Amino acid sequence: MNALVATNRNFKLAARLLGLDSKLEKSLLIPFREIKVECTIPKDDGTLASFVGFRVQHDNARGPMKGGIRYHPEVDPDEVNALAQLMTWKTAVANIPYGGAKGGIGCNPGDLSVSELERLTRVFTQKIHDLIGVHTDVPAPDMGTGPQTMAWILDEYSKFHGYSPAVVTGKPTDLGGSLGRDAATGRGVLFATEALLKEHGKSISGQRFVIQGFGNVGSWAAQLIHENGGKIVAVSDISGAIKNSKGIDIPSLLIHAKENRGVKGFHGGDPIDPKSILVEDCDILIPAALGGVINRENANDIKAKFIIEAANHPTDPEADEILSKKGVVILPDIYANSGGVTVSYFEWVQNIQGFMWDEEKVNNELRTYMTKGFKDVKEMCKTHNCDLRMGAFTLGVNRVARATVLRGWEA
Repeated sequence: MNALVATNRNFKLAARLLGLDSKLEKSLLIPFREIKVECTIPKDDGTLASFVGFRVQHDNARGPMKGGIRYHPEVDPDEVNALAQLMTWKTAVANIPYGGAKGGIGCNPGDLSVSELERLTRVFTQKIHDLIGVHTDVPAPDMGTGPQTMAWILDEYSKFHGYSPAVVTGKPTDLGGSLGRDAATGRGVLFATEALLKEHGKSISGQRFVIQGFGNVGSWAAQLIHENGGKIVAVSDISGAIKNSKGIDIPSLLIHAKENRGVKGFHGGDPIDPKSILVEDCDILIPAALGGVINRENANDIKAKFIIEAANHPTDPEADEILSKKGVVILPDIYANSGGVTVSYFEWVQNIQGFMWDEEKVNNELRTYMTKGFKDVKEMCKTHNCDLRMGAFTLGVNRVARATVLRGWEA
């Protein structure tokens, strides 16, 4: 099932639980604006190349729209629409004053030189500079983009509007990026997991974890869980997968993965088939890679008691049903991986105030937001007698619906 179908389905279930009227339900689903632009740049060899850039701005009832920009060859409009919508609910669940957006450029960043990427980013910014802004739409990095991309957008945007560090988040710290932003999504996963386990009378210490994906989110989650006494028994990434039932030495693995561009060949564990990572024996499974990895084919074989969705949309609705019958507790992505956008919000706040925080303040504020977020989700679960995913969706959709009605926007 594709991401858009699944997201729409969850939204409709939440709208039904909340008793929203059909006109309001319909207006909440329609994106505020979809932008598509042609970006033509001279390549290093002098030839011209054209790329399609786009931005889906889903909703701005609660504040400026917020969401990543990805550079990827297969940019599927449906997926971008789903991710923009997901950001609307995610920012509402986190209770930060944003709506949702998503965008990017259809290109393979690996095929472009640094100067070509810079030219492409600047042309894209020229085309959309009057449609983004500190109080309109605030982009951030995503697949294939990073702090340097944000620096180029900031610079190009500032040529038109004056120096505006708050127009993008995920910037280098030298240009107003926030301390703690790099680890934020992984740290949010840690805080979310702590909140869930506390509810079940457990703590991180002594639990066995399996982590699929060892990029930014997976590696930070692994490091922080390890520091808090959790035992990570299997890890996988694009390069391969490893397992050690006594617990993997994460600090050594981090060094190995950096030097060898992946976990493959690490001596502190046995190689296993990456396809089997999700069904390895553990207490807590953390999918931190791609969407749709937990589906009806493998859901029956999952041995974990808890699943923490660090990736966007890793669990198909069919798998959701199978797992809930088995009594597996799933902490949904729109809450579990909201640490990144929460610290992006802190970055935006610091830029607007022109006053930067130290890392301890960033991390303490993040813990406060994640802990309160879990409480709010649980309240909705009690009110509507539903699982955590519907608790999070009803919480997010209700907040957006209330803002929409208060602003007099309902149809």
